[in-house]
Amino acid sequence: MSITKCQVLLVCAIICNCLILFYISHVQNISGEWLEQGRLEAIKKKIAIGKSKNAAETSRQFENEVTIVFLEFEEFGNDLGRTIRSILDHFSSIHVVIISQRRPYPPLDLTNGKIQLVVQEVPPDQKQSSGRPENYITTPYVMFVPDSVRFDSASLPVMMLAELKAMASTKPQVKVVAVPVKTKQTIQCNKLTFDVKRWTLEYSTSEEEAQSYYRTCDSVNPTHVILLKAAFLHSLSSPYMRPFPQSLFIQASLHHIKTKLLHKMSFSEGFKLFTNAHTLWKYENNVKTRTVDMYKRLGVKKVVLPSGKIDWYGCGKNTGRCFGTVYDDMPEYLYMSRWTPPCCLEHLRETARYLFKILNKAGVRYWLEGGSLLGAARYADIIPWDYDIDIGIYQQEISKCSFLVEAEKQSNAGKKFVDEEGYTWEKATEGDFYRIQYSQFNHLHVDIFPFYEKDGIMTKNTWFETHRQDREFPAHYLKPLETIDFIGMKASAPNHIREFLEFKFGKGVIENPQYPNPSKLKKKS
Repeated sequence: MSITKCQVLLVCAIICNCLILFYISHVQNISGEWLEQGRLEAIKKKIAIGKSKNAAETSRQFENEVTIVFLEFEEFGNDLGRTIRSILDHFSSIHVVIISQRRPYPPLDLTNGKIQLVVQEVPPDQKQSSGRPENYITTPYVMFVPDSVRFDSASLPVMMLAELKAMASTKPQVKVVAVPVKTKQTIQCNKLTFDVKRWTLEYSTSEEEAQSYYRTCDSVNPTHVILLKAAFLHSLSSPYMRPFPQSLFIQASLHHIKTKLLHKMSFSEGFKLFTNAHTLWKYENNVKTRTVDMYKRLGVKKVVLPSGKIDWYGCGKNTGRCFGTVYDDMPEYLYMSRWTPPCCLEHLRETARYLFKILNKAGVRYWLEGGSLLGAARYADIIPWDYDIDIGIYQQEISKCSFLVEAEKQSNAGKKFVDEEGYTWEKATEGDFYRIQYSQFNHLHVDIFPFYEKDGIMTKNTWFETHRQDREFPAHYLKPLETIDFIGMKASAPNHIREFLEFKFGKGVIENPQYPNPSKLKKKS
């Protein structure tokens, strides 16, 4: 079959159209990688000051706009002297500030230059202002450099400054630029959510697509040089808190500030630190201590890592609970616009599940009471701001449970009964009821109220006038008992739950949550 001239021309036209479409989509895409790569090359060309005729002028401009800050270093082993010398080789007049909690010992081996040591623990014969780093930073930008880093040229720091200036009006707001230090560790670009009300910090791997030479992150790991505006840094509640830059990223996330990670570039690593077991142990212990202090200061009790692993920084079996004595049914954290710390909620769940298992095994019927039943109906869990769990039992069934019998016996002798799992049982001193606590030290607890039937009404011997829901109720709500989802299990509850709750609390209580004593918040000082 012969091919005509028209067919040849038609095929050629189709091929030409395909080539044109390919060019448009892959070469002239204004938001694609070619443009980003071109921009990168343009910036690199512009700031290649090592070969530029204006190298000295560009270096002077950088020195006038940026202060170098050293915050992360150990006094017992550091490479600050050589790190600073590598910086001064390219920026001879730049201002360097070294921040230390106390005066370093042994003394730092520093070279000559505009180097200022700021000791935050101020001696009694000096002014408080002498220990405040912000008083020594007069430039519009601050560059945080980790210990043992080398500046191989002036181009990369200058490029970081150019990138930060270029992102000044972008959305989402980018006010931090980071460049990794070359190590064998994998660079991590994470999303970060800080739920202040729930005392919870959650990291997750950023799924945002990487551009040709940068990524947008909430936090980065492991070791990076960080550049940001001094005004933004000093707007944070704790700008120089260690470990840094972890503390920076956590605080920045509350302001929805992003970090631009230039992941295709890197600074060189300097002298290898902590090469023996003893110095490595000291370093790791210091980091752990600072991390605990940081979370305590920021009010973080629960940290969810990108792997899903949870690290707890709150209370435990061998500590007290996270809050003190409760007044007017309003825990102190409500006045801080926060809810019950997650560690406390988790320990309450553990205690309740343990108690329900024991009661079921002993054949003691129980049911959720008051706010605990309300939490089950509303959330299938504890109310997020509640601080204990309440249940009811039949008074005549107390003798079936050896734990309750022993608790009363020990309480009559002025003691508490601690079982094999470390839970503490007692007969309450406030009235005729029992209590199981998470431990001898941690008094998170479940209150166990014995009820008895009288003329078809369930009543008890102890009442709390400030609890509007603490009232007698018809016995038919317990005949039969039902179950409800609560703390990850099926818990016993009265029948006709909505009707029961509205009898106790009032109409619409499930749909209209409120604090136990909300009027107190209006008067807080």
